[in-house]
Amino acid sequence: MPAITTIRISADLRDRLASLKVHPKEPFEDVIERLIKVAIDDEPLSDETIRAIGESLADIKAGRVQSLEDVADELGLLDA
Repeated sequence: MPAITTIRISADLRDRLASLKVHPKEPFEDVIERLIKVAIDDEPLSDETIRAIGESLADIKAGRVQSLEDVADELGLLDA
Protein backbone atom coordinates (compact mmCIF):
# COMPACT_ATOMS: atom_id res chain seq x y z
CA MET A 1 0.00 0.00 0.00
CA PRO A 2 1.44 3.40 -0.94
CA ALA A 3 2.35 5.84 1.80
CA ILE A 4 -0.16 8.60 2.50
CA THR A 5 0.92 12.14 3.35
CA THR A 6 -1.21 14.96 4.68
CA ILE A 7 -0.57 18.51 3.53
CA ARG A 8 -1.88 21.72 5.04
CA ILE A 9 -3.49 24.16 2.58
CA SER A 10 -5.75 27.16 3.00
CA ALA A 11 -9.50 26.80 2.64
CA ASP A 12 -9.31 29.08 -0.39
CA LEU A 13 -6.81 26.80 -2.13
CA ARG A 14 -8.88 23.75 -1.24
CA ASP A 15 -11.92 25.40 -2.82
CA ARG A 16 -9.92 26.25 -5.93
CA LEU A 17 -8.73 22.64 -6.20
CA ALA A 18 -12.29 21.43 -5.70
CA SER A 19 -13.44 23.64 -8.57
CA LEU A 20 -11.01 21.75 -10.84
CA LYS A 21 -12.53 18.35 -10.14
CA VAL A 22 -13.83 16.53 -13.21
CA HIS A 23 -16.63 15.06 -11.11
CA PRO A 24 -17.67 15.72 -7.49
CA LYS A 25 -16.19 12.47 -6.11
CA GLU A 26 -12.83 12.82 -7.85
CA PRO A 27 -10.02 12.57 -5.26
CA PHE A 28 -7.83 15.62 -4.74
CA GLU A 29 -4.86 13.37 -5.54
CA ASP A 30 -6.15 13.02 -9.11
CA VAL A 31 -6.67 16.77 -9.43
CA ILE A 32 -3.13 17.47 -8.21
CA GLU A 33 -1.67 14.78 -10.50
CA ARG A 34 -3.44 16.37 -13.49
CA LEU A 35 -2.07 19.81 -12.56
CA ILE A 36 1.46 18.43 -12.27
CA LYS A 37 1.22 16.79 -15.70
CA VAL A 38 0.18 20.12 -17.22
CA ALA A 39 2.87 22.10 -15.38
CA ILE A 40 5.82 19.89 -16.29
CA ASP A 41 6.79 19.87 -19.95
CA ASP A 42 8.86 16.74 -20.52
CA GLU A 43 9.55 17.59 -24.17
CA PRO A 44 12.36 20.13 -24.40
CA LEU A 45 12.25 22.81 -27.08
CA SER A 46 14.05 21.91 -30.29
CA ASP A 47 17.06 23.93 -31.44
CA GLU A 48 14.92 25.26 -34.30
CA THR A 49 12.22 26.47 -31.90
CA ILE A 50 14.78 28.13 -29.61
CA ARG A 51 16.34 29.86 -32.63
CA ALA A 52 12.89 31.06 -33.84
CA ILE A 53 12.08 32.44 -30.38
CA GLY A 54 15.40 34.32 -30.38
CA GLU A 55 14.65 35.79 -33.80
CA SER A 56 11.19 36.85 -32.64
CA LEU A 57 12.59 38.54 -29.54
CA ALA A 58 15.14 40.38 -31.71
CA ASP A 59 12.30 41.56 -33.98
CA ILE A 60 10.37 42.86 -30.98
CA LYS A 61 13.41 44.68 -29.57
CA ALA A 62 14.08 46.23 -33.00
CA GLY A 63 10.48 47.41 -33.27
CA ARG A 64 9.63 45.09 -36.16
CA VAL A 65 6.10 44.43 -34.97
CA GLN A 66 2.57 44.94 -36.25
CA SER A 67 -0.55 45.66 -34.27
CA LEU A 68 -3.32 43.09 -34.17
CA GLU A 69 -5.55 45.56 -36.00
CA ASP A 70 -3.00 45.93 -38.84
CA VAL A 71 -2.68 42.17 -39.22
CA ALA A 72 -6.45 41.67 -39.16
CA ASP A 73 -6.86 44.41 -41.79
CA GLU A 74 -4.14 42.84 -43.95
CA LEU A 75 -5.92 39.47 -43.76
CA GLY A 76 -9.25 41.06 -44.60
CA LEU A 77 -10.78 40.24 -41.25
CA LEU A 78 -12.00 43.77 -40.62
CA ASP A 79 -14.09 43.91 -43.80
CA ALA A 80 -17.51 43.26 -42.35
